[in-house]
Amino acid sequence: MNLCDIKTVKNLLKRYSTDTKKGFGQNFLINQSIPYDIAKESFNYHTSVCDSACVLEIGPGIGALTSELCQRYDKVVAVEIDKSLIPILSETMADFDNLTIINDDFLKIELDSFLDEHFGSASVSVCANLPYYITTPIIMKILESGKGRFTSITVMVQKEVADRLCATSRDSEYGAITASINYYGRVSRLFDVAPDNFLPPPSVTSSVIRIELFKECPYFVSDEKTLFEVISGAFAQRRKTLLNSLSSSISWVSKARLAEVIEECGFELTIRGERLSIEELCALANKLYEEKIK
Repeated sequence: MNLCDIKTVKNLLKRYSTDTKKGFGQNFLINQSIPYDIAKESFNYHTSVCDSACVLEIGPGIGALTSELCQRYDKVVAVEIDKSLIPILSETMADFDNLTIINDDFLKIELDSFLDEHFGSASVSVCANLPYYITTPIIMKILESGKGRFTSITVMVQKEVADRLCATSRDSEYGAITASINYYGRVSRLFDVAPDNFLPPPSVTSSVIRIELFKECPYFVSDEKTLFEVISGAFAQRRKTLLNSLSSSISWVSKARLAEVIEECGFELTIRGERLSIEELCALANKLYEEKIK
């Protein structure tokens, strides 16, 4: 069954009395080469860094990407929020005995126990065509939970989001989410996907990105909570200097002392937060943590 054929997709949805749901950000792929390429990129990277072959898919839809993952990975666990798609997946994925389908909201799952239950101690990749409206919460949940369990995240997102995630500290798109992700791994853009590859077509171009997660973080951080408070504060008011933006959000140090700390880190007081790399933000956070625990 070609799950990227428009007639097949429409017939399946009609036969099961459902349709694409805007509220769930559903846009089904109708170009078979796209899920093939996404799954290939995910699997090739996974197998280059570990021996196990397990993948978590978020939002399988009717299974176009899922089937490609099942043909490559030893174990696939797919989490689908839309209960009306579960019977369709049961039909379209019936030939695969290495697939577990879970009807749940991924953002409400307790991820550490979920990984233990479904993957044991194995390393896990994430591969998904993510709904645009919850891309960032999903990615951050994966990064913040299950530390050391994930090898990579290969996902299709809105191109504008990909621009932010792949930005450097000298780019206008660079922001708090960019810096946060850079703390966990390296981001790369794999390829773009035009709107006419979907049913219904979205109004924007998509991009497939991969986040290669660090096995061991290369940055020394005294306190992660402080780091993310600094990242959030540094980008809270982008038009203001780092000093003014941070002073509005960090309460444990005076503005005068904050200015001294910024200069002690080797930064000019006129610098803005978006000019700082994750390494520089870590150094600043470590200095400010010393002030916090005095």
